[in-house]
Amino acid sequence: MTSFVITVPGTFGVDITDSTKSTLESALASQHTDVSESEGLDLLTLNEDGTFSVRLEVEAPDRYEAELNASRILTAALKKAGIEESDAPLGPPAVTGIDSDI
Repeated sequence: MTSFVITVPGTFGVDITDSTKSTLESALASQHTDVSESEGLDLLTLNEDGTFSVRLEVEAPDRYEAELNASRILTAALKKAGIEESDAPLGPPAVTGIDSDI
C-alpha cells in the first residue's frame, strides 16, 4: 500500500459557521497524518469566496483508488457536519503527494 495525499477542491453554496468548520475538520482529522502533517499541509483551506480545498492522506494500492477514497471520506465528513452534497459540490481530486516504500 502507498500513502497518497489527495487534494479535493469544492465550493460551499451556503455560509459555513466556525462550528460547522470545526465539525468538518474533526470528521477529517484521522486522514491528516504523517505525510500531510510533516509537509505542513492544512487539512482544510477555506477561501472568502466560498471555495475550499481539503487535503487528505489515504492508503491505497493506486492513484485511482486513492482519489475515490478521498472523495468518499470527504463526502461522509460533509454529511456529518450537516452539509448536503448539493451545498458543497466537489471538483476532481488530485494527487498532491505520495509516500511509498518502493
